[in-house]
Amino acid sequence: MSRKIRIGLVGTSWWAESMFVPALRSHPQAELAAICGRNRARAEEVAANHGIPAVYTDYREMMAQGGLEAMIVAAPDTQHHAMTLAAVQAGLHVLCEKPLAMNSHDAWEMYTAAQTARVKHMVLFTYRWMPFFRYFRDLVDQGYVGRLYHAELRYLSGFGRAPEYRWRYDQDRANGILGDLGSHVIDLARWLVGDIRRVQARLGVFVDRPGPEGAPLNPANDSALLLVEFATGAHGVLQASAVAHLAEHFMQQQISLYGEDGTLEINIPWGGPQGGAVIRAARAQDEQFQTLPVPDSYWAGVDRSDPFAIFTSHPAGARLFVDAILEDRAARPDFGDGYQAQRVIDAAMESHRTGQAVDISPGP
Repeated sequence: MSRKIRIGLVGTSWWAESMFVPALRSHPQAELAAICGRNRARAEEVAANHGIPAVYTDYREMMAQGGLEAMIVAAPDTQHHAMTLAAVQAGLHVLCEKPLAMNSHDAWEMYTAAQTARVKHMVLFTYRWMPFFRYFRDLVDQGYVGRLYHAELRYLSGFGRAPEYRWRYDQDRANGILGDLGSHVIDLARWLVGDIRRVQARLGVFVDRPGPEGAPLNPANDSALLLVEFATGAHGVLQASAVAHLAEHFMQQQISLYGEDGTLEINIPWGGPQGGAVIRAARAQDEQFQTLPVPDSYWAGVDRSDPFAIFTSHPAGARLFVDAILEDRAARPDFGDGYQAQRVIDAAMESHRTGQAVDISPGP
């Protein structure tokens, strides 16, 4: 009989249920053995919906009693540090949601603890696995733009426009849209261009929200704009927003790379009748842009209208995490990538606070 990896899931949100549960259930050597949530009724509901045999309200009990080999941390951001350290210290492999932590100090501690314990560790930077971004990255690696001059990356949404309490916009629980969508933008920038060495940022709070249960709110940003300099010397503009009205589109991602040898652009309007990624390119000698379809090999049988299906069929996300455990190899993106993204988040928050550009030193 094939070896099964027993995994416990911490988190019962719609994202935990729609991302991690189907991914694990689709892997023939993954066993979702337990789920943990602070609301037992909700945890039992998810367990009943998906045949998860054990339900807990305390992740420490789940680790002690569940016979686990790995844990997925899909709890709110403030809980990532304690939960991950506890799992690593128990010898469990850990897949943690992004952002890895609330600050780079905690992220570094998580990374070094996982490395010392020699467990597999991964951060779910979702978009690295999308077929269109993988093709876009390969074009960059093949020298399509050559020496990069400047980059623009945007991730816009409107799901923070309602004047209601949401923990992501509570500074006591999260770092706002900068930590949410912004961590994706930062990771994609690092993945496509390289490390960021200087940040100047402006963070905005545009929607007046109530605090939890009527208490005063310490608001976190719902808009973030970063002017960055990469280690290569290239300049960049990174933007994330939760307050952009996008009509029929749920979200929108845009990346433009301008270099000595050419330009690459990708535009992804999520949702709506014209959803889907469009990649346009122009070599330095071209007078017009051309559209570059993503080759079928990157989709490998996945319906182009449902790119998130890669997480239940490709070696991506939680499925790749399981493969890394089974094959005893490193998983990427890992806690080191999460730590580097967190350093940029910290620098952006300091820059906004001081009004000054912040340098990020090479290395740890």
